[in-house]
Amino acid sequence: MPETIAQPRLLIVDDEVEVRGVLRDLLGDTYQCTEAASAEEALTQLRNMNYELVISDITMSGMSGLEMIPHVKVVSPDTVIVMISGMQTIESAINALRLGAFDYLMKPFDLRQAEAAVARALEHHELVVAKQRYENHLEELVDQRTAELDQALDSLENAYRSTLQALTAALEARDAETHGHSERVVTFSLRLGREYGLTAPQMKALEFGSLLHDIGKIGVPDAILRKPAKLTDEEWIRMREHPTHGQQILRGIKFLEGPARVVAQHHEKWDGSGYPLGLKAEEIDICARIFSVADAFDAITSDRVYRQGRPYEAASQELEEWANRQFDPKVVEAFHRVPKEDWDELRRRSLMRKPAESEWQPVASAIESQLNAPIS
Repeated sequence: MPETIAQPRLLIVDDEVEVRGVLRDLLGDTYQCTEAASAEEALTQLRNMNYELVISDITMSGMSGLEMIPHVKVVSPDTVIVMISGMQTIESAINALRLGAFDYLMKPFDLRQAEAAVARALEHHELVVAKQRYENHLEELVDQRTAELDQALDSLENAYRSTLQALTAALEARDAETHGHSERVVTFSLRLGREYGLTAPQMKALEFGSLLHDIGKIGVPDAILRKPAKLTDEEWIRMREHPTHGQQILRGIKFLEGPARVVAQHHEKWDGSGYPLGLKAEEIDICARIFSVADAFDAITSDRVYRQGRPYEAASQELEEWANRQFDPKVVEAFHRVPKEDWDELRRRSLMRKPAESEWQPVASAIESQLNAPIS
């Protein structure tokens, strides 16, 4: 059987029963007509039922038709309003249009004009509803595409992260003394960055920059990098080139622009005595300043072949002593705000994270074999 199309619903509002009757007789065969003797009654019905069209007199006892218009727009925004005006209230009809009425009829009104006005108003309603459906559909499509894009970006970022972790593992394989250092310093840096109040993009730059901070050591010969004895002055000059090498390696990679600043500046010092450029205070990238504190904390508290790691209290005291010289004092303040228990827990978790390395260890091994090959 063919689907039955529901008749549009009309609400006729007038305090004169005769006017309501005329309109109901005129329109009742084509539309579902309901009557209301006042604006207050009409608003009550609008709250309980959807109406495509309201036909209302302007001058009524109690709330006027003009006063009713804003309430209708709130209660039923898609409902179209046609006002009925007496000849003596033409200004009121114009005001009605300004308030949001679609059209108006003059008393005494021509029945054919009334039918035409109702038809126009209902056609307008259909257009309004169709536009709303279209906009809602567009919003759903945008939300869906945005979610898909976010998921794709997350997957891509995770792939980048795994590749960078593999590269870092291969680099650390050249220097057994610092094994696990990059992963720990990433953990410490992110906790300190959160305490400091970095934005989400800054946190991402800090994460990748911390992970890659020593990538420039690719350009440092093993004879220097693995030398068990004290480096000569010439060898120190070569070693101190690694931030610049790292910046050059990452140059031109758009998503690593922020991390590249950490790589290039992580040996700069607050008082300007660092290298390679001798940057001072806030000339140094904030992520590099945060990394510098996290890196020092890890170096002080980690075991080395020539000494045991020192406790948190010793590291905290040393950071405080070097604030305003090597370290940004505000970053050191943020370090002290983090409870000691948090630092202990972060270190414990980093030491338990070794099984996760299996996910990217094969890639790391392949990269390591390339790094160990002779450099032409």
